[in-house]
Amino acid sequence: AELARTRFPLGELTKSEVREHARRLGLPVAEKPESQEICFVPDRDYVGFVERNASPAALKSGRVVDADGATLTQHPGIHRFTVGQRRGLGIGDGLARWVTRIDGATGTVHVGDQRALASRGLVAEQVRWAAGTPACEADGPVRVRIRHRHVPVTARLTHTGGDRVEAWFHEPASAVTPGQAAVFYRGDEVLGGGWIAAAL
Repeated sequence: AELARTRFPLGELTKSEVREHARRLGLPVAEKPESQEICFVPDRDYVGFVERNASPAALKSGRVVDADGATLTQHPGIHRFTVGQRRGLGIGDGLARWVTRIDGATGTVHVGDQRALASRGLVAEQVRWAAGTPACEADGPVRVRIRHRHVPVTARLTHTGGDRVEAWFHEPASAVTPGQAAVFYRGDEVLGGGWIAAAL
């Protein structure tokens, strides 16, 4: 198994139990606030960080288009957008729109209404299984988490060959984003995970 050499020194303890032990031992980390930020971008200026550190070719400008392909505005770079984003689109016509897709090759940012964010499933690639072998479809549904704060959705896995899997959601999920991680669970057990290649 891929985790055969991994050691978990805290064993079966939950985060709250670890914090309680740290308090009991007088460790200052016991009261440390949760961090959801990227540690090397302390000022939260992600756009500035990318602009200072990426190659000019990576900062691809382009068009913001609607569902029909009509150009709504121009934008200075795709690094300023993420699927599911609603604010800061630079459109200014008062209509509620969300980023539904980003085409890195052309620099095109696609926007639509909230319904356009819904996906019936996903394709994951480079999937790795904690047990070393794929989760068995016959064992029933799994839960899939597609973002850090995302509530996992119930899905049926279909192996499509090699290290690829399709996860078909029981209910549509919003903002399934290629390039993000998908993690598969059964109960509290992590079965494995991979990289989202496409929304279905």
